[in-house]
Amino acid sequence: MQPMNFKEQNRVILPPATLGILGGGQLGMMFTIAAKTMGYNVVVLDPDVNAPTQMFADKHICKPYDDPEALQELKQCAAVTTEFENVSVSLMKQLAQSVRVSSSGECVAISQNRIIEKEKIREAGLQTVPYRVIESDDDCSEECLNFFPGILKTATLGYDGKGQIVVNDLRALKKAFSDLKKVPCVLEKKLDLQSEASVVVCRLDSETIQCFPVADNVHKNGILFTSTVPSILNSELQERLKNYAIQLADDLDYVGVLTVEFFIVNDAQKIYVNEIAPRPHNSGHYTLDATLCSQFQQQVRILCGLPPLDTSLLRACTMVNILGDLWPQKEQEPDWQILLQEPFVHLHLYSKKEARPGRKMGHFNVLSDTPEKSLSTGLNLFSHLESDH
Repeated sequence: MQPMNFKEQNRVILPPATLGILGGGQLGMMFTIAAKTMGYNVVVLDPDVNAPTQMFADKHICKPYDDPEALQELKQCAAVTTEFENVSVSLMKQLAQSVRVSSSGECVAISQNRIIEKEKIREAGLQTVPYRVIESDDDCSEECLNFFPGILKTATLGYDGKGQIVVNDLRALKKAFSDLKKVPCVLEKKLDLQSEASVVVCRLDSETIQCFPVADNVHKNGILFTSTVPSILNSELQERLKNYAIQLADDLDYVGVLTVEFFIVNDAQKIYVNEIAPRPHNSGHYTLDATLCSQFQQQVRILCGLPPLDTSLLRACTMVNILGDLWPQKEQEPDWQILLQEPFVHLHLYSKKEARPGRKMGHFNVLSDTPEKSLSTGLNLFSHLESDH
């Protein structure tokens, strides 16, 4: 039996149908809030008893992702989606035999492996950062010299700066490969970045597609720090980024919300695709307050066979991530009054039980008349939160 797809099963799923979400973190929570607001029921699968999504979902299946009983329960849903990449592709493919699944297990599998992901990006006619696959000690050879300085990244399970080591020569590369347990890796050449940007594209089919505004991104220690819209990149470059994101989505025959991260390099403004995420993304959180709809509403709509909504920007906005580093003590919250007293600041906390360094605990969106002003205000407010810490 062939998996279902939207061409075979094009009926629209309406409230109060039940939707399933794989993963109960903050992205699953925000999907659930959007779905509940629209009148749908939601079932979440997450082995964590304290998963944030369980506070809002109608049912929490607190079992491992590969649990056979969980599979049977999810088969009762009208449609199932995911909040993250590192979920069982086998589970998604089994579900797709009888339930609408978006994003597809095939697309999720691509994003799980940097080697496969880069190959698919190039097959779509787009450029990636120059890289070399490192799968054995023999691959740490003189052929790597053109990729220094570089970053060695594990092919799988790496995110938010994890599984990544900067290397500047062969000796450092060999040590880093050993430190990463000699799992398959990619060695990416470090480039002189002019800027980083991302596009969230929402695709039902080749004729029904919307892009959110291009976001300018800044990272710290491999973790997203701020995303600002509208982008300060020139309009022609922004249009190219959107077109590339659509080109990639079309090549994958993607159905759902897809985030494409870009590097823009040197004055020639050469564009490289950094990576893709088959879901809503941290850099799209500005859509919760600054656009006509959110990326999570789009995720619900496309999952249910509905066309994506208009994505027009209402105000300039900067999203600032809040990590567990800001917690002065485990039992003491940061001084949220610093943010909540501001009339154009929207605070979003993820209700996670434990604050840890590097863990995403929330974010805040700063609305303003210009991207420059929203960014400066956001950085100023963040510095006050830090000084309070």
